[in-house]
Amino acid sequence: MAFGSFNRASDARPQSEINMIPLIDVMLVLLVIFIITAPLLTHSVKIDLPRASSNPTVTRPDNVQLAIDHDGRIFWNGQMIEHAEMLKRMAATGRLDPQPELHLRADRDTRYQVIADVMAAAARNRLTRIGFVSDPSLEH
Repeated sequence: MAFGSFNRASDARPQSEINMIPLIDVMLVLLVIFIITAPLLTHSVKIDLPRASSNPTVTRPDNVQLAIDHDGRIFWNGQMIEHAEMLKRMAATGRLDPQPELHLRADRDTRYQVIADVMAAAARNRLTRIGFVSDPSLEH
């Protein structure tokens, strides 16, 4: 298999074989690169992370417990209220100084639209300290 010759009298037909030498060279270079870099990918940096404890949040008396059940009914500190009454109470609560926290508890099956409406009403009444309450003991 001669690739070139100095003899002009030979056939000038096109070569019908694939030249594998450049392909093998490239593959060997890639193999060497992967052999060298593979140990670097599994190397991890040893750092000493800070320790933190997770204590439950202490509920202070200056907060509002707002609950929404799966039917969209709203409960203000355990008392069922209508949407208009909630807006009045939010307006009055937004004028207090210091402003109380709003702890929002929503049922798992509550429509997002209801939660979004309550949050928008809180924002309009300058209630900016909103916390979502969940039960950490429940796992899926």
